[in-house]
Amino acid sequence: MLLLSAYAMALLAVLGVIVDRIFGEPRARHPLVGFGKLATQLEARMNTGRRARPAGIVAWFVLIAPPVGIAWLLVGALPFAYACLVHVLLLWFALGAKSLREHIAPIARALSFGDIDHARTLTARIVSRDTSQADENALSRAAVESALENGNDAIFGAIFWFAVAGGPGALMFRLANTLDAMWGYRTPRYLRFGWAAARFDDVLNFIPARLTAASYALAGDTHMAWHCWRTQARSWDSPNAGPVMASGAGSLNVLIGGAAIYHGVLETRPTLGAGHTANPKHVVAALKLVERAMLMWLVALLVFAAISVTTSG
Repeated sequence: MLLLSAYAMALLAVLGVIVDRIFGEPRARHPLVGFGKLATQLEARMNTGRRARPAGIVAWFVLIAPPVGIAWLLVGALPFAYACLVHVLLLWFALGAKSLREHIAPIARALSFGDIDHARTLTARIVSRDTSQADENALSRAAVESALENGNDAIFGAIFWFAVAGGPGALMFRLANTLDAMWGYRTPRYLRFGWAAARFDDVLNFIPARLTAASYALAGDTHMAWHCWRTQARSWDSPNAGPVMASGAGSLNVLIGGAAIYHGVLETRPTLGAGHTANPKHVVAALKLVERAMLMWLVALLVFAAISVTTSG
């Protein structure tokens, strides 16, 4: 049974979040590792010559369509109980809530103990910027930004697409987001080939990002979050990360953005948020903000499901 009721889908979403909360990402080799290697090999073969942009479009569909199509056929062919299990497993695959905390919370702890070198090593694992000379403020900013942006990419985007299209929708979002993270750079190598990965990710993230930004606003300093979203988001390069990070920073009353080194080049990014310079306490606060927003999403799903049952009955 492919199309489940809103009530069933909401319950499965909650169950998927609980499974992620308990187990996190697979401790053994994560399936995304194999997917990433395949993407790397395909890019090396196809990212050549002047037709890099159409090649990037083809490569995106070659990597995304088969697993999503198989997942769609699988949940459509299986009996109801087994289809529900597949939906939950696919959402678990797409979620990264526990992983997000496991990667970012240790940065706050290292900084609170004054272990800058360890904090630099931990931060370098989750961001693409150079952290070798970063101080406490720069590392705290990087961790807060990563928590806010990945809250959308690793949690809320997956839940949104699960609500729309079940497990296959969550799988599609996670794989598309992975390709954007691999290819969506404005570097000479990826500018044309990665255009499709970046644009598809923008489209898939458009609504989830704004729902995430609204959730951050409601879960913290609402007035400041709305103000920062309205006045600052458009200054950010990414049309989706701008609202998410501006709202989140405003909600936390913290300043993020500013100078950072990417691929050996110093970039001065717009400042987002308001209030205090970032410190380890803001990293912890950012993780708590994401968790409050996630709880709001689950409650909203259950309320929507209950209303749908009542009206249909």
